[in-house]
This record gives sequence, C-alpha cells and structure tokens, in this order.
Amino acid sequence: MGRRWRDGAGTLRVVGADGGPVRLEIAASYRARTRGLLGRDGIEGALLLTPASGVHTFRMGFPIDVAYLDRGLRVLAVRTMPPGRLGLPRPRSRHVLEAAAGALAGWGVRPGAVLEIEG
Repeated sequence: MGRRWRDGAGTLRVVGADGGPVRLEIAASYRARTRGLLGRDGIEGALLLTPASGVHTFRMGFPIDVAYLDRGLRVLAVRTMPPGRLGLPRPRSRHVLEAAAGALAGWGVRPGAVLEIEG
C-alpha cells in the first residue's frame, strides 16, 4: 500500500461493519499532523494522522479514542486517552486515527478490523 496521502477531507468505513461512512479529516503534512486536534472543543467524525506511530494529548481539552493502524489499515490497538497523556509509539503503526472518546467502538473499530479510506 504505497498510497500518498494529502491533507483534506475523506470518508472512513470499517470493512464488514454495519455502520455507514464516517466523516474523516486527513492530516498528512507535518503542519497538519502537528496541529492535530489542538485548540478544538471536540471532533465530529475522525482525524487520520499519516504517517504517525504515536500521539499525545497535552493541551487538549477532551479525551479521545486512538487507533493505531498498520500499512494495510488494519487496526493494531485502540486506546482511550484523557488529556495530558503521552501515548507510546507502536511498532508497525504507520497511521493513527483519532476520534471523540467512545466513538471508535460505536463504528466497529477494534483490533484486527480493517478500514477503508476514501479521500
């Protein structure tokens, strides 16, 4: 999967899940990845950081769900992180998906799930 991602909007689907598409923001540039969710009060949909293997929640005002994805967009791990935490980088992680706390489980994002991204 040698896809080159660009900053912008897209949609996310969980392969085999019943839910519909989820609104996705793609942060592929250094500037967009660095900004991430900082300064926001919340998020509708999800944010894909690519490439990325870890995240932090310093200076964030709300807890988030974090899914670590491999090259094939398979979910390696899912964690909920409160503000002010440093998530350790995950080996084999190439992308990180962030959403409001509790959202990922509702979409069927769990370890082993495969995601499809259009955008």
